[in-house]
Amino acid sequence: MKETVKTSRTAGYLEKIFRKLNEHYFSGQLEEPVITIQSTPRAFGHVTVGKTWIRGQENRHELNIGAGTLNRDIEDVVATMLHEMVHLYNMAVGVQDTSRGGAYHNKRFKAAAEQRDLLISYDPRIGWSITKPTDKLLAFILEQGWGEIHMNRNEGLMIRGGGTPSGGPGTAPKTGKGSNSRKYQCPCCGCSVRATKAVNVACLDCGMPMALVS
Repeated sequence: MKETVKTSRTAGYLEKIFRKLNEHYFSGQLEEPVITIQSTPRAFGHVTVGKTWIRGQENRHELNIGAGTLNRDIEDVVATMLHEMVHLYNMAVGVQDTSRGGAYHNKRFKAAAEQRDLLISYDPRIGWSITKPTDKLLAFILEQGWGEIHMNRNEGLMIRGGGTPSGGPGTAPKTGKGSNSRKYQCPCCGCSVRATKAVNVACLDCGMPMALVS
């Protein structure tokens, strides 16, 4: 995979991930949204309730991945994507899975998400929304060979000439960590791989054993 250091390439990469998740977890039934990379204060992503984008002759939902969260472990980015896709699915089949302006996630959301290899836990402020990838989802990600995204927005810097960017309508879930993923990295070239258990692995380019880094 080419290194994701440009927004166009990263957006294309996220679209590729969406399509594969759609095929695997939703039998390709989800209408593809416009995938954006914008700031999402206090959240990792959102999906709009309405079809806010006009694309040619069609209107589409927006699915956003927070610009300041792109450099998380890839399994956490994918979990956020899949979380939002569950919302899209529930909207398509007429299931009300949130309340309080889209912030509070109910047990209907939990059930639909856990059917798709997400681990959902409860927070009194936002309901059944804390999202972690299960080992089954992690194994699927490793099977696809998806790697980390190598760009991120520094959300701590001030924006001149504008205000604090605000999220659009829709849901804004939090995503937790806690999978059994291990990251190994070559000490020479920096190439990295992930595994679901402790392994001995070497970089074939450098001939060096990879070290466990996280």
